[in-house]
Amino acid sequence: MKVSPSLATPAQQLAADPHRQAFLLLRTVFTVAPILFGLDKFTNLLTDWTMYLAPVVTSVIPLPAQTIMYIVGVVEIIAGVMVALRPRFGSALVAAWLLGIIINLIVLGGFYDVALRDFGLLVGALALNRLSPRKAAPAATPSR
Repeated sequence: MKVSPSLATPAQQLAADPHRQAFLLLRTVFTVAPILFGLDKFTNLLTDWTMYLAPVVTSVIPLPAQTIMYIVGVVEIIAGVMVALRPRFGSALVAAWLLGIIINLIVLGGFYDVALRDFGLLVGALALNRLSPRKAAPAATPSR
């Protein structure tokens, strides 16, 4: 028996809309992952993040590598929160950030597998951007 869209529950509407499912899946991943990785820049539980920083970065930015990683962590947390709140803007921010990470890894050398993985994530962030709803245009005021 087919259910009228107006009578369908939110779960039934979600099940019937694969685009919405893909959007919610990508938005969840690109919210949670940057926040978790950003927080880990302060604890280094997953890895020593400074080994992924190209030496040219510390020569251009005269700060210790760990201090730069703290800044990176803050940016990643902000990016994750932006994906949650404004997925269209946040996903573009994450994609740009991933491009920067890829460039850093290529300059560093030796982590091409990680750069390739991050390229896949960049494509996923761009897919989220395309699936994100556009902001509603303001209602036009009638002319007299």
